[in-house]
Amino acid sequence: MKVLGIYGSPRKNGNSDLLLDAALQGAASQAAEVTRIYARDLKIFGCRSCGGCAESGQCVLKDAMGDVYAQLAAAQAIIIATPVFFYAMPAQLKALIDRAQAPWNWRRLTKPGDKAKTYEHGRGYLIAVGATSGKQLFAGIELTTRYYFDALDMSYEESLFVRRIDAKGAVKEHPETLVQASELGKRAAGYHS
Repeated sequence: MKVLGIYGSPRKNGNSDLLLDAALQGAASQAAEVTRIYARDLKIFGCRSCGGCAESGQCVLKDAMGDVYAQLAAAQAIIIATPVFFYAMPAQLKALIDRAQAPWNWRRLTKPGDKAKTYEHGRGYLIAVGATSGKQLFAGIELTTRYYFDALDMSYEESLFVRRIDAKGAVKEHPETLVQASELGKRAAGYHS
């Protein structure tokens, strides 16, 4: 089982990073092959909506997304971790997600009709952490993530939403939350207790 972790935060070693570290450790404990992408380190363009991928499913832009596309294609499960920025995800992660137009077109071209209603590539998971307790705190992030996984031909399986944690590393004061992240990682790797 190949599990890919996508770190969405611009803040290194912040709460979403620590939660994803725990999830990926959980996946690795089940013998999953784990790889990582750090959105903050990528030198990528935003989607230009140029239509270049419409006929081929291949992005015409040449940047670090070439490697990302290969990692996305190889993954059988993807776990995204992100902080909440104004009820959405940070720009670095959103830029990566917006570049899923090419995989979406590939899916559209290769899975017409009712086949498009099935997910054959794998499973997707979301971890999000925010400082407030708002009822809709994660609504935008979850909807974006759900459609991102759809574009990648993956089912949206599960989420872990963590409220009222803000200061860098504060999630360490909540070991039960880190355990929940680890258990999510185990499930992503195919483990069911």
